Amino acid sequence: MTQVTEHGGGVWSIRVPIPDNPLGHTLVHLLDTDRGPVLIDTGWDDAESWDTLVAGLDACGVSMTELHGMVITHHHPDHHGLSGKVREASGAWIAMHAADTEVVRRTREQTGGRWADYLVDRLAAAGAPAEHLAPLVTARDGGRLRTVPGLDAALPDRDITPGDLLDLPGRRLRAIWTPGHTPGHVCLHLEEEHPAALPGRGRLFSGDHLLPEISPHIGLYEDPADATGAADPLGDYLDSLERIGRLGVAEVLPAHQYAFTDSAARVRALLDHHEARLRDLLLLLAEPLTLWQITERMEWNRPWDRIPYGSKNIAVSEAEAHLRRLVKLGDVETVPGSDPLRYQAV
Repeated sequence: MTQVTEHGGGVWSIRVPIPDNPLGHTLVHLLDTDRGPVLIDTGWDDAESWDTLVAGLDACGVSMTELHGMVITHHHPDHHGLSGKVREASGAWIAMHAADTEVVRRTREQTGGRWADYLVDRLAAAGAPAEHLAPLVTARDGGRLRTVPGLDAALPDRDITPGDLLDLPGRRLRAIWTPGHTPGHVCLHLEEEHPAALPGRGRLFSGDHLLPEISPHIGLYEDPADATGAADPLGDYLDSLERIGRLGVAEVLPAHQYAFTDSAARVRALLDHHEARLRDLLLLLAEPLTLWQITERMEWNRPWDRIPYGSKNIAVSEAEAHLRRLVKLGDVETVPGSDPLRYQAV
């Protein structure tokens, strides 16, 4: 496929590959400004990804050294991974919402052993069987989990303030805080007339918040130090979706797949999707179940026994985010005295 797409009005996208990932690529966007070109996200920290980004910039008529800044939609490595290398090569600043900057800072201070302890404890509390815990325990005890993804991620230079226009002379790019996929995810509203005069209010760089065919992962905001359970990522995401739906943008430029119009229809489809998942979860909880049993019984994109090991751990996090929403709504309660903890519909 074409590596670079020109979207008009001083906006391009570059398809930067993600190694060994079914998503295939991140759409890194390039925005021309009066002070120099700015990247929206950067791609995975990988040699092929770096070479593709450099070649893509060249195809846009831009040298790496000309970059003025980077605006990062969220901290995940397929978006923030190359930021440090870009900054070293160009001197460009990095901007991110403070909540995700805190995740980057916490991850940089993390150790593989502490992270492994957290995962083992969380999965055990969910009721995961011994055979699922065994590989993780073995790897932890053997000292094979010394690193955590994103351990060397660059610390941003600037905070993105929700509601504010970014300091990009010649452009009107407004930050919209859209937590859910991560605690500090932001969408970026380009408040300018669409270059093809499509009806609507400008264009939206949506990161992973709004994708044309994929429902983004909504799991817990992973923090080994937080045992309060106060966060409600799914509630955050649903509120953020409705906020984006009210913008009425002409076109969405997401970080994966392809650009699309009719954002309102896509927002409605995602709201309906999660509403259906919550309804199905309530039906499952007519009987008391552990988090692991709930996750096994939920509908995924393939049968449970065909889901890879690591993806099962991600599924547990997503199931818990949905479960936590129902608990906060008062529709589900924990079963007193159960160990591992069981949940049941009220």
